[in-house]
Amino acid sequence: MSDRHTLSVAVVQTAPVYFDKNASTEKACRLIRESGKKGAKIVVFGESWLPGYPFFTHAPPFSSIWQNSMKMYLENAVEVPSKTTDKICKAAKDASTDVVIGIAELDGQTKGTIYCTLLYISHDGKIIGRHRKLKPTFEERMVWGDGDGVGLTAFERPYGRISGLSCGEHNMVLPSYALMSQGTQIHISAWPFPDFISDSHPAKGLAMARAFAIQGRCFVIASASLLQRSDLPDEYHTLVDGWKFAPGEGGSCVIGPDGEVIEKLRDNEDNILQVDISLEAITPFKALFDVAGHYSRPDVLQLHINRGPRRSTLDINTTPEQLCILPE
Repeated sequence: MSDRHTLSVAVVQTAPVYFDKNASTEKACRLIRESGKKGAKIVVFGESWLPGYPFFTHAPPFSSIWQNSMKMYLENAVEVPSKTTDKICKAAKDASTDVVIGIAELDGQTKGTIYCTLLYISHDGKIIGRHRKLKPTFEERMVWGDGDGVGLTAFERPYGRISGLSCGEHNMVLPSYALMSQGTQIHISAWPFPDFISDSHPAKGLAMARAFAIQGRCFVIASASLLQRSDLPDEYHTLVDGWKFAPGEGGSCVIGPDGEVIEKLRDNEDNILQVDISLEAITPFKALFDVAGHYSRPDVLQLHINRGPRRSTLDINTTPEQLCILPE
């Protein structure tokens, strides 16, 4: 087994500091550095971990608690790039590890729209790219805007290709195929809470994550944040009283290219799961079924992708270089 194909991946299952961008960022940076010291080459956080999943969408729309929550959520959303992302980039560089973290991304142009974004940061502290969730699910549509195809990419890293989707996107089929067709080897399957990564939850998160691993012949890192009553400000306790958090079989996990769970955390476990994987394990499975290669029929079925950024206005004098959304 070649060292070049073996790496350690870390899955962070913990709560952010809800509604506090700065405190959540400091916590993320600390955990990134801790994982780096233990040899992690990729550190993964759950969906919209920074500054937390918008659980408040379950409050009555336009109620005082809903309006106040939306205001705070918007104020704590993260621009890309910004001082917040600079801190995470520095932590990644200090730890010499790649980072994939779910953020509530603020639209830098309008300042009024938030996207559910997976942000990719390299071990040398650079932003590799980002993927905005293409279609928010159910109540999420009251908080997040639709994403675009810019980040529907398998990013090339020294150890292999990585990709990611958030929660219900795994049920859209075509985005998954788009990433599999690019030869992804490590796929980030980001979820809001551990109970989503179970077969008893309506989302069937574990089933979808395992299906991606089997079809894509790749490793899947299923990551989730924690949300307990004690993690929330006092004014939200009444809202969540009676909620059943994590039914007992969910939990962040690492799945192999055969679709089997290699290792997982317990549903309410506040911990970092660190697992060594070998990308050489992919080869025999890929040889059997390569869904975008020898096991495809592009003469019958093809997928067309619009990788352009979603823009409401476009100056007729805009050059291709000005369309770039991230710094070089």
